Amino acid sequence: MIKLYDNGVYLLNGTEIVEDNAEAAALLQSKTGLTPDKKQAAKGTMAYGILESHNTSGNMEKLKIKFDKLTSHDITFVGIIQTARASGLEKFPIPYVLTNCHNSLCAVGGTINEDDHMFGLTCAKKYGGVYVPPHQAVIHQFAREMLAGGGKMILGSDSHTRYGALGTMAMGEGGPELVKQLLSQTYDINMPGVIGVYLTGEPMKGVGPQDVALAIIGAVFANGYVNNKVMEFVGPGVEKLSADFRIGVDVMTTETTCLSSIWKTDEKIKEFYEIHGRVEEYKELNPADITYYDGMIYVDLSTIKPMIAMPFHPSNTYTIEELNANLMDILHDCEKKALVSLDGQVDFKLTDKVKNGKLYVEQGIIAGCAGGGFENICAAADILNGSSIGADAFTLSVYPASMPVYMELVKNGSAAKLMGAGAVMKTAFCGPCFGAGDTPANNAFSIRHSTRNFPNREGSKLQNGQISSVALMDARSIAATAANKGFLTAATDMDVEYTGQKYFFDKTIYENRVFDSKGVADPTVEIQFGPNIKDWPVMSALTDNLLLKVVSEIHDPVTTTDELIPSGETSSYRSNPIGLAEFTLSRKDPAYVGRAKEVQVAEKARVAGECPVSALAELENVMKTIKGTYADVDNANTGIGSTIYAVKPGDGSAREQAASCQKVLGGWANIAKEYATKRYRSNLINWGMLPFIFEDEKLPFANGDYIFVPEIAKAIQDKSSEIKAYIVKDGLQEFTLKMGELTDDEREIILKGCLINYNRV
Repeated sequence: MIKLYDNGVYLLNGTEIVEDNAEAAALLQSKTGLTPDKKQAAKGTMAYGILESHNTSGNMEKLKIKFDKLTSHDITFVGIIQTARASGLEKFPIPYVLTNCHNSLCAVGGTINEDDHMFGLTCAKKYGGVYVPPHQAVIHQFAREMLAGGGKMILGSDSHTRYGALGTMAMGEGGPELVKQLLSQTYDINMPGVIGVYLTGEPMKGVGPQDVALAIIGAVFANGYVNNKVMEFVGPGVEKLSADFRIGVDVMTTETTCLSSIWKTDEKIKEFYEIHGRVEEYKELNPADITYYDGMIYVDLSTIKPMIAMPFHPSNTYTIEELNANLMDILHDCEKKALVSLDGQVDFKLTDKVKNGKLYVEQGIIAGCAGGGFENICAAADILNGSSIGADAFTLSVYPASMPVYMELVKNGSAAKLMGAGAVMKTAFCGPCFGAGDTPANNAFSIRHSTRNFPNREGSKLQNGQISSVALMDARSIAATAANKGFLTAATDMDVEYTGQKYFFDKTIYENRVFDSKGVADPTVEIQFGPNIKDWPVMSALTDNLLLKVVSEIHDPVTTTDELIPSGETSSYRSNPIGLAEFTLSRKDPAYVGRAKEVQVAEKARVAGECPVSALAELENVMKTIKGTYADVDNANTGIGSTIYAVKPGDGSAREQAASCQKVLGGWANIAKEYATKRYRSNLINWGMLPFIFEDEKLPFANGDYIFVPEIAKAIQDKSSEIKAYIVKDGLQEFTLKMGELTDDEREIILKGCLINYNRV
């Protein structure tokens, strides 16, 4: 059972929930003898204490956070370091770990993957960082093993930066936020709300962390219950979960759209640090005796059943039992939803996977920061011990999350059990999570213990007429399905004796391969650049006025960052801003790049002191119409660019390229009903793009229309919340755009055109 409280709650002594309603004051008085003080009790959260200790503003309503450590992987660290270098970087001021777990197998572009890795290694030497070679560890597993610490804060350039189970508040953001930390600036946010997640009971045999995570995601994603808030895990059920189990739930909190997470800690977490030789990093964390939460998610772990998230979102959840009992109805519903997700570009079918009344899947994957943990894989090995996955279409691949985990699986025999059943053991790599490895066949259906199942994130390409799809499941039920040779099966339906193998961490694996500067920079080191590694193009400051052409209009309920800039093999181009920009919106609106470039030609002419009309003839009538009302508008004070409209853009990945690629192509703004995540909105701002909001259902503009925004620079300077704009057609048709809250630094970044310009020395 999962219950969402309608109001805030008080938590007494970590075990008793009192909802904040008309009876709350009297009830609290009787239980504690104290008059409730909501503001004071809100300071009792673990989140408040950690944020307070890292806040440099002196004002807990307006936070300016400095993190303890940073981490990035190889499709983000090149752009981050290039941005910081352009802004005067001399050394990494705090520990910065560069992992290589995303570009490891993107087999396109010749040498460019390894060129990025050598760039990372030489930068770690030059600026005093840590470099983890390819296949050694996925970013988040290395962070758990070697970086996390009780009460600490870590910022990563990957959305699944979540180490709350270990007592570390971690956040995933776009690269520019890491650049700010590298330049000794701060992460500026309002004090977030804190939502309690009260765990009680104990999971039944066969239920794993992904089952619990999917149940929670299904309950809170659509209603935005935890959007941009901190999820704080408390209650007696926490102690019933192993460290690995907690980690498996925690990493998936990203899919709720929360800002971060934190858990109470205990002896099991202390043991985790002991196993990894870092017991000094353990800190006991608990909420105060009287703690106030802005909301509460009540989870009875004993009622959670094996779950499945059907295509095309982690929140599209069912119990496996429910799916099997209503198979055709649910599959038909998924096909109907796909018409929206896929824009009818291909004929998507799931009902043809039903054989003799059972759902047949062609592929199983257990991988990455969510699935590749030691306990998940050991449990899968126990289920498959002595079985066979069969000699038909079904395949099973297993990716341990780090080489130390892999080594222990070899030593304790789990790897042999899996391989004996027909599974393939692979190295630490994030590819299956974002479409750079194990792409299924066309029309195939894959079940994965990974983090996301967005459209085409498994690697298929709509523009080539391809479609395959992914459902998310726990490793245990994936193994049960494998034991039944591809027919969907819940782990609770299997009679298995789980061996409960103990984990032993071998630190020599990292000592032998990981470069650790110990924070000592060597400025004599020459950075190794490959031919694909390019500097960011020059970006102009915001002009007095803006003329924007709408070049894409997206009406899906949510637009993911994968749809804004595809993942998969395009990841190999992420060190080349101009080259990567060619893929922008390619799987959602293939005409976008051409339209944006047409407008950009006019802006380039304007910047060069030439006439924009000569570069784009349609501007002649547009400018004539504008000048009829705004006579002082000219080429010097009016920038020309593109914009897109999307209902709710930015769900999913933290990668900045979802915004920067639009900027590289001449984008000046997004217009949205709302933004799916704080991190995507921040990416827009850091690349000098205006995060406009238009809340009405009916749009006054359409794809191809020009929008004139007069005195936009003044509106930003004056902190205007409403912006006057005009559609330029047969005259000027006025409408209003809104602008959410911006910090003073964010306003200055937008005015100067991007974070690089803001920091340029």
